[in-house]
Amino acid sequence: MDRREFFKKPLIGAVAAVLLLAVGSTEGADSVSTVTVLIAYHSVSGNTEKMAQAVSEGAKAVSGAKVILKRVGDVGTDDLLSSDAVIVGSPVYFGNMSGEVKTFFDNWLLKFGVFREFKMRNKIGGAFTTGAAVSNGKELTMLSILEAMLVNQMIVIGGGGAFGASATTGPDSPGIDDKELAAARDLGKRVAEVAFIIKNGTK
Repeated sequence: MDRREFFKKPLIGAVAAVLLLAVGSTEGADSVSTVTVLIAYHSVSGNTEKMAQAVSEGAKAVSGAKVILKRVGDVGTDDLLSSDAVIVGSPVYFGNMSGEVKTFFDNWLLKFGVFREFKMRNKIGGAFTTGAAVSNGKELTMLSILEAMLVNQMIVIGGGGAFGASATTGPDSPGIDDKELAAARDLGKRVAEVAFIIKNGTK
């Protein structure tokens, strides 16, 4: 009896279908992979670091997510290559990312070599920032971070806000509030969730 005739038998066909579904479900469970989320930031006053920690908390809340939290100066090639997602945070300096964060991205070509052959391609990217005033370039800073990721053919997403998470931290503000920390956690959570879906096809 050939295979087509075998599956035409109602009882045999039904049992075979159940077995195939069971095997498929088992394979899916075994093949689910963890995702690594790298959170890289620059902070002098501690404000951006506080946001980075909240982003980390959000990412860690996703089952199957491994989080690496580092200052941009401590990030190495292996950190970038082993990551499934990268979230970068910067204070606003003159309406843009800080020099340290710009050097970090420049090193993707000059030091780490990940720009060659687009080794960061299809990894998930996100951004967060802190600035002294309500309108001093926070959105521009996040966009400049996301632009650098787009050039590397990453998949950039928002979360916590339209472009990412941000906080106002100047002397005339009360400092980072609970709402801004919640936005940072939302960003970390969404990036980890999307990275999981991209890697595993489901969540």
